[in-house]
Amino acid sequence: MGLFDAINHLLNFLLPALGMALLVPSLARLVWWKALRSAGWWQQVRWAAALNALILLAGLLITGRDGAMLTYAGLVLASALTVWWTGLR
Repeated sequence: MGLFDAINHLLNFLLPALGMALLVPSLARLVWWKALRSAGWWQQVRWAAALNALILLAGLLITGRDGAMLTYAGLVLASALTVWWTGLR
């Protein structure tokens, strides 16, 4: 595997984590716009992306494969908890 292929695999592995990190704080602001006014959107995205990347890695180590539904459920839960912890708490 060449360098380009390795980078491509890494980016494709992290894409669900980054997508959820962008999607959940953005959609939460549509629903709880008054409560999340003081919370920084970029801060929520950074925390969610970091936590989601750890969830993906843990899911890969626990299940032994990428793309397990348990891992994706963990991404949703981690993103929602990040929005709650940084803005709604």
